[in-house]
Amino acid sequence: MNNTQLETFLKIVETGSFTATANMLGYAQSTVTTQIKLLEEEFGCLLFERLGKTLVLTAEGEKLISYAEQMLQLQRQMLLEVSAAEIPSGIIKLGVSESLCYRNFPEKLMEYKKKYPGMDIRIQFIDHDTFPALLKSGALDVVYTLNPLIENSELKMVCKKKESLSFLANPSHPISKMKKVKEKDLENVPLLLTSHTCSFRKMLLDDFREQGVTPKIELETSSKEILKAFAINGLGIAFMPAMTATTEVKEKKLKKIDWAGSDFPIYSQIFVHKDKHRSLAIEELIGLIMKS
Repeated sequence: MNNTQLETFLKIVETGSFTATANMLGYAQSTVTTQIKLLEEEFGCLLFERLGKTLVLTAEGEKLISYAEQMLQLQRQMLLEVSAAEIPSGIIKLGVSESLCYRNFPEKLMEYKKKYPGMDIRIQFIDHDTFPALLKSGALDVVYTLNPLIENSELKMVCKKKESLSFLANPSHPISKMKKVKEKDLENVPLLLTSHTCSFRKMLLDDFREQGVTPKIELETSSKEILKAFAINGLGIAFMPAMTATTEVKEKKLKKIDWAGSDFPIYSQIFVHKDKHRSLAIEELIGLIMKS
């Protein structure tokens, strides 16, 4: 058994497919099949079963997941900590809210890579409700998220920064011409919202409920690009993080409406597991991300 086989095993668990795993990892499918076969021979049991066209984990495969995650996390930690090199090298698994990538996050990652060329930052987009478990299991080392303030006894918030949510509309939309807009002004106005699992959407709908306003939801999608496209074409009012539409507002394709209703406090936040040792490489990454 080796870590490559365990990485392949976990990727199959994630994708539910040998073929998709081979494509993602750059292997031939026969290589993926061989790696799993060697694991199964070593453990003396099946890890996956095929039920028709569906790939299903066996009970033994379920048990292996947490051990594989812990072993790979320990390997990453050893490479970061036990090294004679002055410049860190190794792997950091970073979970990120998609909205944060619209700002200067990619440029900051490039800056980090130039400073530490031996570091491999593996990025995974995360959901609000699932990332704590990923930190706890060791599947992620660090999470950079955009949400209301999160309190979780298993997590340590390293830092936070106040951000803003905005209502965005085509500049010619009647709402854009109003000096002050409140919840009642948006009754019967088509709304373009993030998906039902998103905390932004929940904040807005909770506020509408408290204000006695019935929302008219025209579109729900996790894609910020689709929300912006619909708003630009006058098909509704988009409610999303201001940072995701900076370019469109600057180019006057969209306008932030002058909101005078309830506040929607959100923050960019960085978390690690409460027991996580933060290596120099992790501390440097966190510092660079949060640098203004």
